[in-house]
Amino acid sequence: MLSSTLALSLAALLPTTFAAILEVSVGANGQLAYDPPFVHAAAGDIVRFTFNPKNHTVTQSAFDPPCVPLPEGGFRTGFIPVAAGTDPLPVQEFTVPDNYGAPLWFYCGQVNHCGSGMVFAINPPADAADPHSFEAFRALAIARNGTDAAAPTSTTVHSGAAAATGTDSYTTPPAPHWTEATATVIWGGSTYTTTYTSYDGTPEPTPAVAPQEHKITVGADGKLEYSPANITAAIGDTVVFEFRPKNHTVTQSSFSNPCSALVTGFKSGFQPVAADATDFPKFTITINDTAPIWGYCGQVNHCQSGMVFSINAVESGPNNFAAFQQLASRPSGSSSSTDSGSTGGAGNGAIVTSPRVGLAVGTLALASVLAAFL
Repeated sequence: MLSSTLALSLAALLPTTFAAILEVSVGANGQLAYDPPFVHAAAGDIVRFTFNPKNHTVTQSAFDPPCVPLPEGGFRTGFIPVAAGTDPLPVQEFTVPDNYGAPLWFYCGQVNHCGSGMVFAINPPADAADPHSFEAFRALAIARNGTDAAAPTSTTVHSGAAAATGTDSYTTPPAPHWTEATATVIWGGSTYTTTYTSYDGTPEPTPAVAPQEHKITVGADGKLEYSPANITAAIGDTVVFEFRPKNHTVTQSSFSNPCSALVTGFKSGFQPVAADATDFPKFTITINDTAPIWGYCGQVNHCQSGMVFSINAVESGPNNFAAFQQLASRPSGSSSSTDSGSTGGAGNGAIVTSPRVGLAVGTLALASVLAAFL
């Protein structure tokens, strides 16, 4: 009788169900895929994501749009860079909430991965023909190419139309205007003749008497921003970008196409930084012109979220930093218009005849970029 009572007492202390652990491999064998691509789980079950080499995420989204993180409360692992040969592989766990079995949707936030079909689901409808099946979710991600293509794309509506139709009343700023100019520069006790790109409102290219170093922090405190995002720098000054945790870039663009890289512009490449890092990578450029410099973060949706910067923007005109940031945040992410002006003055820096006052723009402060993480 005593043993029966003890057995019943012990049984009462044990949970009636045990949480299942569901294993999911992220990017195995270099594939842009979660394996398996979806699971069915009960509330309290644990989905264990094992990250394979390269640099992936598990980021929660809605069914539509599929490649955009939930605005708040969603699950995010952040970027998990894994070098080849890592053992053991890093693991992140997700506990399935009690949401009455409703589907949960996820994707990889690395550039172009979601648009390549790297998505995952928990409890999707079993019927592949269901319009909200996993197959439909993956197809939507590929169709959108990793962007929120369902957003409105109108850029200009005349006064009064917005109130009547509910469409966008935004007007794109005019493209910057520049000309080639020649100036005589006295520097270091010598006189030089220089040809430079003169934008409306920019000063002549006079080098700084004592070059200064400007620091811009990239992604501080997890925010999608450069701090400060808009600075003024003289010729000869250096600008040091210091990367904080997550994975950002410093990429030069143009005012009219904020989220598109200039072919001849500077690029830091992706700089993955661990959450517990104490030594932060840096990327340094040297200013060799007074023309405005525009740039953005090339991570998925960061530019469209307003993560842009400018150097020497002309704040008194229509092509100021606020207008640049607003243009970047437009649904299309960039404008189809192009900068106007003569060729050869692409805005990258001055063309100095003799001698060259500035150094090449885009000098990397890092010895190399970890190719395994790209």
